[in-house]
Amino acid sequence: MYTSCMFCHKPLGTNEVVESFPIGRRLAFDAARGRLWVVCAKCERWNLTPLEERWEAVEDCERLFRGTRIRVSTDNIGLARHPEGLTLVRIGEPMRPEFAAWRYGDQFGRRMRRTMLYGAAAAVVVGGVVVGGLATGVLSGGLAYQVPNWFNIWLQRRTRVRLHPEDGGVIKLKHQDLLGTRVRPAADEQGFRLQVRKGKKKTWFEGPEAHRFAGSILPKMNATGGAKGTVRDAVDLIETTGHPERFLARIAEGRRFEDKKGVPGYVNKMPKPHKLALEMALHEEQERRALEGELWLLEKAWEEAEEIADISDKLFLPKGAEEFLRENRGGTSASADGPDEVRPDTGSTDKR
Repeated sequence: MYTSCMFCHKPLGTNEVVESFPIGRRLAFDAARGRLWVVCAKCERWNLTPLEERWEAVEDCERLFRGTRIRVSTDNIGLARHPEGLTLVRIGEPMRPEFAAWRYGDQFGRRMRRTMLYGAAAAVVVGGVVVGGLATGVLSGGLAYQVPNWFNIWLQRRTRVRLHPEDGGVIKLKHQDLLGTRVRPAADEQGFRLQVRKGKKKTWFEGPEAHRFAGSILPKMNATGGAKGTVRDAVDLIETTGHPERFLARIAEGRRFEDKKGVPGYVNKMPKPHKLALEMALHEEQERRALEGELWLLEKAWEEAEEIADISDKLFLPKGAEEFLRENRGGTSASADGPDEVRPDTGSTDKR
C-alpha cells in the first residue's frame, strides 16, 4: 500500500476511519464504477488507487458517507466530513464537464491562492530587510535589492522535476530546462511525442513514457494555477475535441506555440487555458489507461513517488547569503525557534 502522492511526492496522511484503507485524509470514490482516489492535501491532485486495494474500501466509504451529514451536495457529487476528520467525496453520474470543473477547480484554485500568498510573504521579507537595515544604519536599498536576486538565483538552481527514464538514470530539470519542453505529433499520428531539454541536450520521448513525463512537468509549469473562469475555458477546450485523448493529439498538431525562431510546439508559449487543459487531459488519460488494464503505469508512478518521498523542497539561499545578512543587520540572530521557511510548492510555513 503506497503512502505518498504520485505527483508531489508528499505523504498522503492516514485515517482511522476506513479500516480497509487507512491512507489519506480525503477520499473520493465512485461506487458504481468501483473507483477510489486519495486526494493529496498538498497539491490537491487525485491519486487513483491500485485495483486490488479499492473494492472493500469503496464499500466502506459508501457506508460511512450514508451515515455522515452531507455538507455540500449536487445531483451528482456529494461532500461529507466524518467526525474523525476524514473528508469523503462521493461521485455519482455527473456529466464529464461538471466533474472536470469540480475536480480540477480545487487544484488550480489552490495553486493560485498559494502563489498569491507566497508573493505576499516575499514582500514581507523584503520589507523586514528594509526595516532591519534602517534600524541598524545599513544602506537598506542595496540590501533590499539583493533579496529578489537571491530568490531568482535559488529559483534557477533548484531541481523542479525528476524524471526516471525506463532505461535507467534520473533526469533533473531546472526552471530553465522546463521552458524547452515541446509537444509534437507522434510518428504514428495517434498521440504526441515530448521533447525534454536538459541544458543543451534535447531528447525525444514517445508513447507512455512521453505521457508520464509530461504529467510530471505540466504541474510545475502550471504552478500558478488558474481562476474558475480559466478552468472552465480549459474544460471547454477538451470538450470541443470530444475526448481527452483526442485533445492530446490535437494540441500537438500544426505550427502553433512557436518561439522567436518559429519553432513550434513549446508548452510555455501556450495560453494558460491550453496549458491547464493539457495537464487535465494527461491526468485523465493516465487514469483511463490504468482502468483499462495497463496498471503498470499506475504502479510506476506510485513507485517513483515512494522513491523520492523523503526529498523535500528546501529553500536554499546562495552561498554566503546568511552571513551577509547577519553582518549587515548588526549581528541580529534568528528567534529561538528558528526562522520560518516558506515553500513555494506548498504555500506552507514550517518551523525549522
